[in-house]
Amino acid sequence: MSSGVLIQPMPQTTAHTIAIAQVLQIVQGVQRNGMDVPAILRRAGIAPALLDAPLSRVTQAQYAALIRVLRRVCRDELWGLCRHPLPVGSFAQACRTMLPCRTLGEALQAGLRFYRLVLRDFAPRLQVVDGVARIAMVSLRERDAPLAYAERSFCFLGYGVMSWLVSRRIELTGVCAPAGASMPYGTEAQRLFLAPLQRDRDFTGLEFDARWLELPVVQTPESLAEFLDQAAMGLVIRYRDRTRLGERIRRLLRRDLAGELPSLEQVGAALSMTPQTLRRRLRDEGLGFQSLKDDLRRDAAIELLNRPELTLADIAARVGFAEASTFHRAFKGWTGLPPGAYRQAQHRGR
Repeated sequence: MSSGVLIQPMPQTTAHTIAIAQVLQIVQGVQRNGMDVPAILRRAGIAPALLDAPLSRVTQAQYAALIRVLRRVCRDELWGLCRHPLPVGSFAQACRTMLPCRTLGEALQAGLRFYRLVLRDFAPRLQVVDGVARIAMVSLRERDAPLAYAERSFCFLGYGVMSWLVSRRIELTGVCAPAGASMPYGTEAQRLFLAPLQRDRDFTGLEFDARWLELPVVQTPESLAEFLDQAAMGLVIRYRDRTRLGERIRRLLRRDLAGELPSLEQVGAALSMTPQTLRRRLRDEGLGFQSLKDDLRRDAAIELLNRPELTLADIAARVGFAEASTFHRAFKGWTGLPPGAYRQAQHRGR
């Protein structure tokens, strides 16, 4: 490690970042409507230049800010993606409609019934077939790319609401997409939901064991107020399964990113697993040990690059690189941009 640099431990909250592909998807509506996309991105603290770097990523806070900005400028809770806006306040009202219900199944029926009154481009429905519950988006017009993303976003937000209502992470058995649907971040969606992506369906939706519908609703008006305040931070991220091996390893590794990260064998010993078992279980989650380390360092570096008081050498040291030049090469490999160019783009974006 470089001498003379005081290394502070990384915070335990180093968060997953979000692929720029998602940013490109969510601004499709405002782009189609002729609005000033670069200005909207700048208001959210996102450099427009990042759209031209396919591997670049944004922080959760930036993405949440973008959702808030889009909601304000479009006056639409689906951000201009549909031909007909979803009135502001619909999400809060749907949550209030579900809160008095006895079970998750009753709550979903009530909430989706409300949404069918205010949505005009697709109709969300709860279906139960042979013990499998399905939240399906029934398109009411030809599905173009913005509508497809609106349907997926509705599913993902709905998943967060479901999990919040019962205070449990709902285990999905499938993430459904129509044949030929473009999902530029499909692998990330699979990792997030830990369910297979099924592209051969005629609808967008989620599937899970119908027994989950019997769980009681446990939330209150008081917890709803807090929930609505935090909703923009990403309901889906909030219910990432912290018990999965990849998340457990990530928490273990980020305790001291500035130091030499433990080996596969050391992590296995800490988790009472053989290296072979560790590799197999990570493979089952679609992960590799080296990719976990790289992703964690990348996400931490992106967070730190938004702190102007830190030099690039400081950041390199904090994420475990003894030489700034090595960090530069690694960061460019992760995001397509050198760290200095990434920071300059962010600075110009503001």
